[in-house]
Amino acid sequence: MVRYVLSKFFYMLVSLFILISATFFLMKAIPGNPFMSEKNVPPEIQARLMEQYGLDKPVYQQYFKYLGDIATGDLGISMKHQNQEVGGIILQTFSASLKLGIFAIIISVIVGVLLGMLAALYHRKLIDNIAMVLAVLGIAVPSFVLASLIQYLFAQKLGWFNVMGFDGPLDYVLPVAALSAQPIAFIARLTRSSMLEVLHADYIKTAKAKGLNWMTIMFKHVIRNGILPVVTYIGPMTANVITGSVVIEQIFGIGGIGKVFVDCITNRDYTMIMGVTIFYGVLLMLARFITDIVYVLVDPRIKLTGGKEG
Repeated sequence: MVRYVLSKFFYMLVSLFILISATFFLMKAIPGNPFMSEKNVPPEIQARLMEQYGLDKPVYQQYFKYLGDIATGDLGISMKHQNQEVGGIILQTFSASLKLGIFAIIISVIVGVLLGMLAALYHRKLIDNIAMVLAVLGIAVPSFVLASLIQYLFAQKLGWFNVMGFDGPLDYVLPVAALSAQPIAFIARLTRSSMLEVLHADYIKTAKAKGLNWMTIMFKHVIRNGILPVVTYIGPMTANVITGSVVIEQIFGIGGIGKVFVDCITNRDYTMIMGVTIFYGVLLMLARFITDIVYVLVDPRIKLTGGKEG
């Protein structure tokens, strides 16, 4: 188990190094410099700013300096927010995104698993049909379209919620609903197909033949084995929720890291773009790393030898 964890951790570090390098060189490949867009900025001032941020040095020197700064946790100074560190801006704005993401993930897993279980237990009946129609709609309708629709209907027309902002508990409802709709749909379909397979497995028939209580069979065998694919999906789902929140935060006017990311792209704030991209990358890699470990703990059938699954 220890070798498996260390192996996964090593590959996560390698992936992070590739992400940092790719992000750095992609930023350098963009024509011009981040200060060219500023109106009425004389060339000498632009040259002074380039020198201040080390952009006048050869690319390889900038690269190695950036790697050294990253190793110490320094993401640099924002090019558009005067004298503000990228890391500080991320920490200030991430709390709103974190709350939104956690609620969306929790709702997605709970509602998705329950819908999938009901669909499997009432296979080819009304409940199953309703659940699958909702799942298809959830997958087919993009989150930004759903966000605009529910914002217009429930906030503007009915007045049940605020149109924009993130101040009270009710302000979570619409953005969380828009962000979790697609994961709920996918988890419901995943749970349904997995549980249908488990329900028809030989060991379930054996458990019934032994006279085991149906609730015992459900909780000890069906649910435990039926949600394994969901555990695997939690990593990619976290990625979808985090990246999807960028658009949702813009629509609902939430001052989270997603909104900051869109603004820094618009303003060509290169240090912020690189910092937020790396921050997102670390979050997603950690989510995948934790998912791999949890999957091994949940499914005892997986044997680990030499740091690999076998």
